[in-house]
Amino acid sequence: MNLSIVIPVYNEAGNLRPMIERMGNTLDGRFSYELIFVDDGSTDETPALLKEIATQDDRLYYISLSRNFGHQNALKAGIDHSRGDCVITMDGDLQHPPELIPEMVALWQDGSDIVYTRRREDRRLPLLKRITSRYFGTFMKRMSGMPFEQGIADFRLLDRKVADVLAGFHEPDLFLRGAVFWTGFRKQALDYTPGERFSGKTKYSGWKMIRLALQGATSFSVKPLYVAIVLGFAFVLIAAAYFVYVIRCAIVGDAIPGWTSTIVTTMFFGGLNMLLL
Repeated sequence: MNLSIVIPVYNEAGNLRPMIERMGNTLDGRFSYELIFVDDGSTDETPALLKEIATQDDRLYYISLSRNFGHQNALKAGIDHSRGDCVITMDGDLQHPPELIPEMVALWQDGSDIVYTRRREDRRLPLLKRITSRYFGTFMKRMSGMPFEQGIADFRLLDRKVADVLAGFHEPDLFLRGAVFWTGFRKQALDYTPGERFSGKTKYSGWKMIRLALQGATSFSVKPLYVAIVLGFAFVLIAAAYFVYVIRCAIVGDAIPGWTSTIVTTMFFGGLNMLLL
């Protein structure tokens, strides 16, 4: 079988050779595979190092993006150019252990179209990172109705047919974690203990995790639209009720000239705009 392993990297020059070495130790002699590194606009030696290594190993390919498009888009670029019978996506900092790949492949051979991983809680991570990771799955599950779980990330195996479906997506703010579950193919979870980052610093700060959650909520869920509809309807009702109050004030002579029409018009058309949007 042929495996495509997609690894997005951003300023990860210190991790490239250790990652490739561990990948070879795990997969050589067991699988036919290709490594697809996606350089997401790195500003260090990552692009030059990838070009050098690619001339030495015909199983290694790299895509160099013109700027930093973000982790999700980098993953999508790698999936689009993959050719294997299955596609494995993982980070390039060695926190996603390559040694787990044979177990993922075994579950795929047993009939699972998607093998997604769940990270066991790691006390070595910063407190904010642990808090955002802990509640990310719960937040997305409530927002989208999809079966998100605590500790899931972008370390997963996709059958070729799943990868082909994802390749047909053309959204600029793609949220892959939601899109993978949305496809509806057979899924299997696999728990793992994250490894230590070999070199450099994490690129996913607590703020970026919050941004990812908001991106997932707005691009993959209709609940924000429902909230806007409810608020718009509420403002229209309040404007209607206030209009009745205004008529009463006009009758008894308590109306302030100009104030009434301004407030009622603003509230009514503000609510109407929210409903239409």
